[in-house]
Amino acid sequence: MRWALVKVSLAVTAMVVVAFAVPLGLVIREMARDRAFSNAEREAAAVAPALSITTDREQLERVVASAGSDAGMAVHIPASGDRGGATDIGRQRATDEDIAAVREMGRASTTEVGGGSTLLQPVALSSGEIAVVEVYIPESEVTNGVGTAWAVLAAVGAALVVGSVAVADRLGVRMVQPARRLVDGAHELGEGRLGARVPVEGPDELRRAAVAFNSMADQVVQLLANERELAADLSHRLRTPLTVLRLNAASLGDGPAAEQTRAAVEQLEREVDTIIRTARDAKPQTAAAGPGAGCDAAEVVRERMAFWSALAEDEGRKWRVAGADRPVRIPVARADLAASLDALLGNVFRHTAEGTAFAVDLHNGEDAVIVLVSDAGAGIADPEAAMARGRGSGTDGSTGLGLDIVRRMAESTGGDVRIGASVLGGTEVRIWIQLAGRRAPERRGHRGTVRRRRQPRAAAATPPAAPAGRDH
Repeated sequence: MRWALVKVSLAVTAMVVVAFAVPLGLVIREMARDRAFSNAEREAAAVAPALSITTDREQLERVVASAGSDAGMAVHIPASGDRGGATDIGRQRATDEDIAAVREMGRASTTEVGGGSTLLQPVALSSGEIAVVEVYIPESEVTNGVGTAWAVLAAVGAALVVGSVAVADRLGVRMVQPARRLVDGAHELGEGRLGARVPVEGPDELRRAAVAFNSMADQVVQLLANERELAADLSHRLRTPLTVLRLNAASLGDGPAAEQTRAAVEQLEREVDTIIRTARDAKPQTAAAGPGAGCDAAEVVRERMAFWSALAEDEGRKWRVAGADRPVRIPVARADLAASLDALLGNVFRHTAEGTAFAVDLHNGEDAVIVLVSDAGAGIADPEAAMARGRGSGTDGSTGLGLDIVRRMAESTGGDVRIGASVLGGTEVRIWIQLAGRRAPERRGHRGTVRRRRQPRAAAATPPAAPAGRDH
């Protein structure tokens, strides 16, 4: 905008200068020419009274000399009976034809000669003859002062152009700076810096835009605060049923099932506490910051597969885990990876028939870690619909947020989530976790929440971990 204003001002001022300076320069040139010829006419008029009285050569020479123009003035007196031949005083520059034409017409005339022009002024003598006074006007006298006038006009025009450009530039800065601050504030707000505000300054339109932006930012902060409070309150309401479950689990006595139930209740209480703290602190919990942060993906996979293997044995499902036999560091918090795996495995158990096999594969690449969760179910008829956050499958207990948790976890590292067909014949969900400092590849599949068909069943508590790479 700033340079656009400068260019417009430069163009307009240049056109105005040209429109006024060029005609004015031409007028000045014509005025200088008229002045030179007016002076010539006055010189010729100074000789006319003497010619009307006498035609004596000596007297006329003194008159011409007294006029101060003897070098540029000539007097041409025609021949007569009492004087004899024609008398010419001074240097003749005009042709005889031009002089004769002026005698015949009886009025003044100008003609071009070498180095300038001449004014031919007819004067009536006492004898009735017509004498011609010739006044030479050099070209330098005709253009005297024109060059200076043109230089002054050019300087004034340049000053006008420079001044208009300077004013337009200052005006552009006054308009552009508030606009840039508005853009910077929008970028800061988009990057999550909720304290970004824009000074209310500049033109009236930009002032109103700044006021609207600040009001929007305040509303965003308020909405986020309300959302965090609502999440914390809703999570806090879970404490009462969790307390009942913990008391009931304590009364189960000893045994593997009782221990597993108590461990599951304790883990659920920890997750609820994490949700409450996250909502209260208003801090992102997806990726841990700082060098060395993150978790061992292989350890988390083994732990969660051990948890879900108990329910898999109850339902007669074969399962397999591969690639989790050695450490695999990823820039993701342990709790977030565990929640993502639970969401995907929970979908397998919730939306496929009992006895359907599933597998979890962990691949450690140079620039990314890939987690594959696949099953042998019927697959997803509409992967695009499964992508929609919050739509779910339409069954009880399906909120449509499972893969949204997975997606946010993957995108926090620069990766993504893809849905495709698995080698087992059903659905394969691929989590691409980008390692630090590398670029995510082009996305080819779909991201979203897996939607399936069956009603959910309660998961068993954590049993001992199954060996990596075995089928069950």
